[in-house]
This record gives sequence, C-alpha cells and structure tokens, in this order.
Amino acid sequence: MRGILQNQEGDVTHLREKAEVESVEYLLTADEIDYNQELGIAEARGHVHFTNFVSAEQLWADRIDFNFKESSGTFYKVHGSAYGKIDQRPGILTTGNPFLFEGDWAEKFKDRYVLHDGLITNCEMPHAWWTLRAPTIDLVPNDRALAYKSWLRLKSIPLLYSPVFYKDLSSNARRSGFLTPNIGNSNRRGLMFGLGYFWAINRSYDLTYRPQYFTQRGLANTVDFRGKPTANSDFNAYVYGVNDRGYLENDGTRTKQGGYIISITGKAQLPNGFYARGVFNYLSSLTFRQAFTESFNEAVVSEVNSVGFVKKDWSSYSLNLVFTRQQNFQSLQPGDTILVQKLPQIEFDSRDRQINKKVLPIWVSWDTSAGLVRRTQPLFQTRQSVQRFDAQPRIMTALHWKDIHLIPAFSLRETYYGASFLTAAEQQSGKEVTGKDINRFTREFSADLILPTLERVYDAPKWIGSKLKHTIEPRASFRTVSGVQDFNRIIRFDEMDLLSNMTEVEVSLANRLWAKTKTGTIYDFFNWELRQKRYLDPDFGGALIPGQRNVFLTSTDLTPYAFLDQLRNYSPIVSSMRIQPRPGFSVEWRDDYDPLRGKITNSSITADARVDQYFVSLGHNKVSCVPLVGVDPGQRDQFCADAPSGQLLSPPSNQLRAMIGLGQENKRGWNAGFLAIYDYKTATMQYANTQLTYNTSCCAFSGQFRRFNIGSRNENQFRVAFVIANIGSFGTLKRQERLF
Repeated sequence: MRGILQNQEGDVTHLREKAEVESVEYLLTADEIDYNQELGIAEARGHVHFTNFVSAEQLWADRIDFNFKESSGTFYKVHGSAYGKIDQRPGILTTGNPFLFEGDWAEKFKDRYVLHDGLITNCEMPHAWWTLRAPTIDLVPNDRALAYKSWLRLKSIPLLYSPVFYKDLSSNARRSGFLTPNIGNSNRRGLMFGLGYFWAINRSYDLTYRPQYFTQRGLANTVDFRGKPTANSDFNAYVYGVNDRGYLENDGTRTKQGGYIISITGKAQLPNGFYARGVFNYLSSLTFRQAFTESFNEAVVSEVNSVGFVKKDWSSYSLNLVFTRQQNFQSLQPGDTILVQKLPQIEFDSRDRQINKKVLPIWVSWDTSAGLVRRTQPLFQTRQSVQRFDAQPRIMTALHWKDIHLIPAFSLRETYYGASFLTAAEQQSGKEVTGKDINRFTREFSADLILPTLERVYDAPKWIGSKLKHTIEPRASFRTVSGVQDFNRIIRFDEMDLLSNMTEVEVSLANRLWAKTKTGTIYDFFNWELRQKRYLDPDFGGALIPGQRNVFLTSTDLTPYAFLDQLRNYSPIVSSMRIQPRPGFSVEWRDDYDPLRGKITNSSITADARVDQYFVSLGHNKVSCVPLVGVDPGQRDQFCADAPSGQLLSPPSNQLRAMIGLGQENKRGWNAGFLAIYDYKTATMQYANTQLTYNTSCCAFSGQFRRFNIGSRNENQFRVAFVIANIGSFGTLKRQERLF
C-alpha cells in the first residue's frame, strides 16, 4: 500500500493522494482508496486505474470495488483495453491496437469480465470507425469475447445484428458458430445471399457448411471438412456444388450448367519409414467450372489431376506405390474427355550409387515399375486394366582432364505392354485397340561433355554495385536410343511411352552476369541460356509421320511446344533469358526460334516491378499458327481461327496480361489495383478485375468489379468487403480473390 496521506481505522486503511494497492497480479491506483487488509477488499474513487499483470489488460473507471483475494470486483463508468491474437498470415489485415471497451459498469469474476451497456472496438477512441455495441459483453482476455443482442456499427450506421457474437482471442482455440452473412450481385446469377456455420466437432475435426442462394440460378452448397486423426496425419475435404435451374436464354429457354467439384488432400506418416500423400480432384463437367468458378485460372484449365502414393526412401533406394487419375476435357460437350489412370503402379528405383572408386569410378542406378494402366477417350478405350512392366538399369562413369569432364552412361530398358494399337492394315476393321501384347527392348548410350567455365571480373557501374562477374558455360551431350519397334502401336499413358529411336547431339551455352553490391551481397543480375539439338536420325527410326503433329520424349525434354511435323536435322533454338537489375525488378523472356520456318514460333515474356507501394506486372504469350496442311496465304488467318487442333502444329494463342496498382494488404490509406487479360486471337477482354481499398488503422473497405468473358460465360460481378483487423471480413469479396 502506498499513499501520500494514510489513516488507519481498525482493519481499514484510508489512502489519499496518489493512492496505490499492489499485489503479485494486480495494481490499483486512484485519488482515494479505502483498503481492508484483512478481507482484501478495496474501494477506489477518482481517476481509478486497474492493471492486470498476468493478462495485460488495463481499466480506467470513476469507481472500483475490488476483492484482491477473490480476484473479483465491480467497475463503474469503465473503459479499458485488452490484447488478442494477431494473425500474421499473408492477405490478413493486422493492427497492433488492443481491443478497447467501455460501458456503464462492469463486473470481474476471476479472469472474466462482464460489461453492461457497453461497446468494444480496436479503433482509436472516441471517433472509432467501427464498434460492436451490446447490452451485455462477456470478455475473457486472451481467450474469447461474447456479445449478446449486439449491433455492429460503422460509425453510427448499423450493419449487422447478431443474437450472439463470438470472437476467439486465443492463439489456437476453435469454437462452433454461425459465420457472418454475405450478399452480392451478378448479371448471370442475380442477387446472391450466403450464410455459413462452423462446427468445431472436437480437437481433431471441424466442418464448415456455407449455403448460398442465387435468385436466378438456385442453391449452391459448400462443405469443408478438416481433420487430424493422429499427430502425424491430416486431411482436408472440400465439396462445392450448384443445383442449377439453368441460365435464362433470350428465347426463354434455360441452359443448365450445374454440377459439382470434389477436392481431397491428405498426408500421413506411416510405420517403418513409410509416408503417404494424396490429392484427389473430381469435376463433374467443364461447363460447370466455366460457369461457376470464381478464379480465371480455374476457368481456363481443362485438366483435372489426382495422385496418391505410399513411399519409403532409404539409402539410395525408394519404393513407391502410386495411384493416378488424369482427366483432360477436350471441349464442353459431355463425354469429350481423355481419361488416363494408374490402378495402381509400384516403383522401385535407385539413384546413382558408386560401386567402384579406384582407377575408373563407376555408378549404377535403376528405374523399375509394374502396374495396371487404363486409357479412355471418345475414339477408343483399353480394357479395364492393362499390364505394363518397365525396367531400366543404368551404369555411368566420369572422366576428368583438368577442367574438362566427360560423363558417359549406358542403359538397357525392357518395357512390356498388355495391349497395343492395331496396325494400320488391321484398323480397317474399325477397331483401334487390341489385347495383343507388345514388348519394347531398347539400348541407350549418352555422353555429357562439361567444358571449362570462362569468367572475368569487371568494375561495375555505380547503379549496379562494386563488381560484375561474367561467366560463359558451354555444354554438349550425345545421346542415342535404338530398339524401338512399332512406335505407333504403343498406347500413350505417360511420358514413358514417348520413347523413340534417336541419335542426337545437344549443345547449350549459358551467359551469366553476377553482381556484387557495396555491402558484399551477390545476386544473379543477368543470365541467358541457348539450347539446340542436332538430329542425326531425322525420322526417329521411322516413328515420325510427316504432315501431322509428332511428340517424342526428346522433343518434350527440350520444349513444351510441338515442332515435329516433317523430317528435320535440327530443332528450334530454345532461348531462356532473365534480368534482375535490382531487387523488385525482373524480366523473363522465353522463346523458340525455328530456323526451318525462319521465325519465332512461340514466345512468353513477363516483366515485374515494385517501387515502394507501386507495382506493375506485364506478360505476353504468343504461339504462332503453323498449319499442317497447305493453305492459301490469303486465307491463312481465317484458317488459323477456324481449323480444328488436329490441323495445326500447336493451337495458336496471343494473350496479354497486365496488372498495375498502388498499395498492399496492410498499407494505411488508399490502395488500388487493376488486372486485365486480353486475347488478341478472339479480340476479347477475357477477364478484368478492378479493386479499390481504403485501410484505416483498424479496418478496411474494399470494392471489386470483375468481368468474365470465357466460352459461354459473359458475366459482370460487383463485390464488397468490410474487413476488421485481427478479426475477419464481412461481405462477398473473399481473401483469395483480392488483388492485395
């Protein structure tokens, strides 16, 4: 006890002027305090300040009656502060402000406060941007806050009424409850009303259900189920579906586009060093994805992939049991898909393992697999399961002379297929696939030549740094494969089946500039790599068919774009360039120049820059149209626009992506951004997104206009969100859909 004036009356001590009563957990200061030391009861009046050292909350009041022994009391005309958890994940608005509360009076019961006729906020008072007002607020600092019959207000405007409002203030606890409702508008869906419920089933499982009603289309349902059955395993299951009444066409008919999507991920650590991973995705139709997805990237992707495996790695070996499902939608028409499955496949591999270290070092390795595979598409399908066995042992050595290294390797490969395509003559009967097995036995020899790296150090310009190092890295390799017979009878399940006869030489040249700043930091300022292959067997052992698109393993190793439609002795020159003149600035350009056609056949360039709060990103991708049939030059453009993909070497494209903006998720004040994707081929703006956000020290206001023009979808959306720092968002603009 402390006070300038002290007077003792029995068990009661009267403290006056700068009066203080302090315990291990609490400090009470006021103008006047009457303290009963026997009972531990204090009555404080005038400029009363109460501090809890354990949970760090502070309260100010006109008067406080407090029992130090029972940690309980009553506070009159009270206001105070308490800290909650801060979620530092990207995209979450955060603030260091504590939660502020005030009320006519409050009660304390050990660690719990009950505030009567009060409010709570994390904005600066008295002119708070938002407040939650309620007749009763039940607060446990660093645990949770409950408000009954509450109104969320923006300034003086009521936004949301809640019979019971719950906020978790702890670092890891979860509670069941309703999620904030949302409302939005779309020209194809009508008004959108949504709600949600989060069910914390127990410590290991929770489930979120979010229904959303579209006035023009029907009911959408979202279910998100998460679990952690053991300390070393977890999973997440997501289901989204729409019971669509159909899009109302101009003639009064309705086109149904409903469907559902399922996504399940999981992982587990198993006994004896095994571990399991799995990703399962299922899409009922591409039409549904295009009509109802909220992501442009999802809307334009036509593939759905699933994979699950159980694996063990030890020493240089790995044992893997894998299931895969790859579905490629060719168009919006039902059934026009290609489905490839492994049901399952077991793999036993060994990476390079040295078995001799004496005169000539020798390494051995192998890849083996055995499994059941299946392929289904409109033109043909294999039987339910096709056996496929593959084994490839490999031996490698290394020869060194000064800074020159030669790495030769030799391998044998045996692959057995339980089914195959019929020969061209046999296909006259109308069938494509036979149950007749086929065997492939190949021999492969390769030699990689690594030449000395040439380098020189220069004094760098001041804007780069102190030093600049230039290196030139030449490489060359030779590879030959023989033994592939009847290449076109092999059914394609994955890249293993693209192996063909070949004899080739590949050369590459890499130029790099390394910059050293004045502080000693070294970074990759510029690099440019060129690659090209010379084909000594231009028809790839008879596998190449002129006049159509040919894809071999050797071509996919070089570039993802097809270029083989005729006999040729050399590949396109593949260029890959990256420039990073300073942190925050970068340019990448990848292109293929085809000397046979005398032009760049495909090009992809991106440029990104950020200066303080300003950012800009540009990207352009172009794939040239190369007809596989003779076309009159005057009709070439029209042919490229209308021809099916089978008459083109690669489907042409010409798209521009641009994004520009100011700000980031936690920048105070105004933030704005614009993203657009324009297709020159169709002369349409496929996607546009404009967002405007204003961040205060405690909350944010965001509005976003989005436009989709993809396939049959021509939709405008307007979405808004009110975000409270450290709490969450209210509205239809989800965090993953924002530009920042």
